Amino acid sequence: MSLFSHRWACALLAALFAAAPVWASDDLKDEIVKIYTVANIPDYWNPWNMRGTASGTGSGAILKGKKILTNAHVVGNETFIQVRRAGDARRYRAHVLAAAHEVDLALLTVDDPSFWDEQEGLDLGELPNAQDEVFVYGFPMGGDTLSVTKGVISRIEHQNYAHSSFAFLAGQLDAAINPGNSGGPVIKDGKIVGVVMQGMRQADNIGYMVPVSIIQQLFEDLEDGTYDGFPSLGVSLQGMENRDLKRSVHMPQDLTGMRVFRINPGSPAEGVMHTNDVIVTIEGAPVADDGTVEFRPRERTSLSYFIQNKRIGESIALEVWRDGARIPLNIKLTRPLTDDQLVPNERYDVLPTYYIIGGIVFSPLTRNLLQMWGANWYNNAPNGLTAVLNNNFPEVDGEQVIVALKLLSADINQGYDNINNWIVTTVDGKRVHSMKELIAAVENPDGDEFVTFSNDAGQVVTLDRAKALASRDQILNTYRIASDRSPDLMDTAQ
Repeated sequence: MSLFSHRWACALLAALFAAAPVWASDDLKDEIVKIYTVANIPDYWNPWNMRGTASGTGSGAILKGKKILTNAHVVGNETFIQVRRAGDARRYRAHVLAAAHEVDLALLTVDDPSFWDEQEGLDLGELPNAQDEVFVYGFPMGGDTLSVTKGVISRIEHQNYAHSSFAFLAGQLDAAINPGNSGGPVIKDGKIVGVVMQGMRQADNIGYMVPVSIIQQLFEDLEDGTYDGFPSLGVSLQGMENRDLKRSVHMPQDLTGMRVFRINPGSPAEGVMHTNDVIVTIEGAPVADDGTVEFRPRERTSLSYFIQNKRIGESIALEVWRDGARIPLNIKLTRPLTDDQLVPNERYDVLPTYYIIGGIVFSPLTRNLLQMWGANWYNNAPNGLTAVLNNNFPEVDGEQVIVALKLLSADINQGYDNINNWIVTTVDGKRVHSMKELIAAVENPDGDEFVTFSNDAGQVVTLDRAKALASRDQILNTYRIASDRSPDLMDTAQ
């Protein structure tokens, strides 16, 4: 199954059920907006540059409190946003209040008070059931006239969100896929029950929405004015469907659950859970051997449902099978799920991290960097980089995979022409786990005459430390680079 979204044209959903559009309610039309965006994507191959602007359109819904709800992929990496109410000719300048890229949601607002004249705003409804009829509002295919189409909720379960590559609860609709409908509201009984987000390439009339329960979770997170993200327990789990696996942990065959086989460093579970613990209940719900839980009568989804329903700082109740007994645990969820990855999923609204010394460009490995090899990046990117994804978990808290990305040719690096996409593991024989550690090691005033970078394959690059530092300005000037490091690394070595 392949899911996709397009940030500019926004390959999304226009929920078709009848042969012709069905107008649900004229009263709601004034609460729908068309969104016009200009965005600029960073160039991860030349991380001091941008790739240039591109424009696109999407849809959104006006909420009470002078907010506009849409998809994060509609406004990701934005430089300029305008909105236009349905049936109106005027565009208004808008800006982002908050973006939750993990769940593909964003909130906008407009400063011009005239935009809000006679705007009541829509309310949030309840999570719909399978077979419920819903209406989807938006501007598919870039049209200027509001489209309203009818569809049916097929099912609600966890799906991968194309924008972030994370799995969250999603609603499936029997809907066609149309660019421009991204961010449009899914309406039931005059209230928002979801936001259109993506479709499936290999099937006709299958699309997905972000359900209202996740929208509500975002609003609860933003109550203090800061977006903290969605929490993670910080463990990797294995199903217990094999009877001998259950026997190996002395677990009754009629008891079900998921085995913990990895605990991430710095995670909430560290020091509380043990490897080979089996999670048998979560928030009081029995966990099946396939990792699913019943979240509504006769409806099942991933046990992550209960974790993702929590806010960071809240606790979650578990029962684990350990040493022949059921043990209750109460674990405080202290950090977001984005901290669980060695190679981060797609990032938006941030600039790449990089550092240049001796003409060598260093950068952490990210999904954004891998995507520079195109849509088929997993097969086109160097095997040494994509192989890291097979065990995409940090060994220490905050660990990064550091890549010697490319070489800016200069006298100081003569003979190292093959330095590109080269994973660096040590500096001067000492393991480095982050860009900040690498910079501190290179710019160490007490360091030896030479600075040496090496990898696990035994390859080395050795530079004269003083010459490498002294050549910095000349190399930057030659290649017209404003700085040798990204802003978040400016004070690293101080």
